[in-house]
Amino acid sequence: MARNLPFRQSLLVRLSAGAVLVAAVAIAATAFLAATATSRQIRQEQGQTAAADAEIYDTLLGYAATHASWADIGSVAGDVARRTGRRIALSTVDGVAIYESSPGSTLSRPALVDALNATTEGAPGGIDSRATGPFALPPDERSRLRRLADDQVACLAEYHTPAHVQVSPTGRPNVVVTGVPGAVRCPLADLTTPTPTERQALRELTSLTNACLAQRGIEPVEVTLGFSWRRDSPVVIGGERERVDACIGSARKEQLRRFTAPAAVLTLGQPAGTEESTAFELSLGRTAGIAALVLAFTVGVSILGATRLVRPLHALTGAAQRMRDGDISARVQIRSGGELGRLTEAFNEMASQRAWLERQRGELVSDVAHELRNPLANIRNLLEAAQDGVVELDPDLVASLLEEALLLQHVIDDLRDLSAAEAGELRLHPEPVDLSDSVGQVVAMHQTSAERAGIGIESAVEGDPVLIADPVRLRQVMANLVSNAVRHTAAGGTVTIHASQDGDVIAIAVSDTGPGIEADDLPHVFDRFWRAEKSRSRQTGGSGLGLAIVRDLVAAHHGTVTVTSPPGEGATFTIRLPVTMS
Repeated sequence: MARNLPFRQSLLVRLSAGAVLVAAVAIAATAFLAATATSRQIRQEQGQTAAADAEIYDTLLGYAATHASWADIGSVAGDVARRTGRRIALSTVDGVAIYESSPGSTLSRPALVDALNATTEGAPGGIDSRATGPFALPPDERSRLRRLADDQVACLAEYHTPAHVQVSPTGRPNVVVTGVPGAVRCPLADLTTPTPTERQALRELTSLTNACLAQRGIEPVEVTLGFSWRRDSPVVIGGERERVDACIGSARKEQLRRFTAPAAVLTLGQPAGTEESTAFELSLGRTAGIAALVLAFTVGVSILGATRLVRPLHALTGAAQRMRDGDISARVQIRSGGELGRLTEAFNEMASQRAWLERQRGELVSDVAHELRNPLANIRNLLEAAQDGVVELDPDLVASLLEEALLLQHVIDDLRDLSAAEAGELRLHPEPVDLSDSVGQVVAMHQTSAERAGIGIESAVEGDPVLIADPVRLRQVMANLVSNAVRHTAAGGTVTIHASQDGDVIAIAVSDTGPGIEADDLPHVFDRFWRAEKSRSRQTGGSGLGLAIVRDLVAAHHGTVTVTSPPGEGATFTIRLPVTMS
């Protein structure tokens, strides 16, 4: 009777629960990945937006540093607006519109674009480095200085000192040494001397600076290239250096004011019609609904698949229970392939094997009873005849009783050896064995009985093969094969034992010239109680255990035994044993 499983142990429930768990984890993982990807995309777009905003601000700041007004900003601003996809609006600090690339939303805080009060890198003192004003060199001065710089680089190269030319925003070339300078003799005076344009600009800057210093009661100075300064008096009062530098900075801004565009307010935004492309609508209800649909679909498919999976398992369980109750004919019909089909096929094979074993067991009991009944019946009949006075208890009767007892003992010994071998309890005593001696002993053991039957026994041993084996069991194996060959060979025939060694393998072949074995009988030769002659006559066969014992003794020595029998040409049993049993 089938035992009802607890609900939680049902395979269908466990498969369905596993599917639900997998679906839930998959949904959660998908949601996590989607959220992570969305966040990464948002951060990426924010980073791209920040980079675009920085590019716009730098472009407009550079325009302000190099132009005296915003009059021609349209082409520059329009180009950067198209390239970045941003809306640009520029106005004066009083709110008067200067430029607007397109209508749309404003997304950024207003930023002040002022080349004389910049907060970016490359703006020391707040002045953008691109604001050069009167210090911008004309083409002729630039060309002359560039030739001097190139000569200087070539001169340094002669002294194996690497250098290159770097041009400042004013157009002045400077020689930058990139390696460790050695002992060089290259003139630098021409490159460090102000040009006429620079001298005029420096005079103006010096005048503006000294006007500022005069208001603070500080002695006048002379401004040099690089916007440093010097004065005739070497004495510098504490704190005076900072005030001089401040005056130079304010003088520079005053000097550059007429060369740079006035401060303007910049606002950035999204062009009209593109606001929706960057909007993200995350609906919790919609996400939960989709997740529920996915989960319901997963559960339905899982239950359907689990049901189809469990159905053949129920069939297997029922067949196994019928076999337990004694129905060895129980089988399961194979309806599917894959693992379940293979499992069902394996179960049917197991059931067939069990049925075969049951038949073998019945045959074994019958065979054992038959083998024991005959000698016991003969002994009983002889003893009853002696008791009744029918025959006298003379030496001939005693000899007959002894022969039957020995036969009975032989069957029992064979059964014991076979049982021990099949149970793995057969004890071997391996030692070095000279195969020539063993073969000779077996031949001598059967020589007399073979001659009585008119059969010749021949042996041939190639070389002097020696192997590690149990000498008693090895002789038993060969004796069983030889006695079997003698029994099935007619008078005038020959039984041959041939032994040879091939590498680490010893081969022993026992051949006869008997009628051979039918092809259908060859697979059963080593079965217990099998005989080619079904009459079980002692004249044509033994107990039917000899070859089964041979098979198990050879296997115990880690060897193999095979048989070949061409029709009408006798049979050859070949034993292959390793030289060592390890």
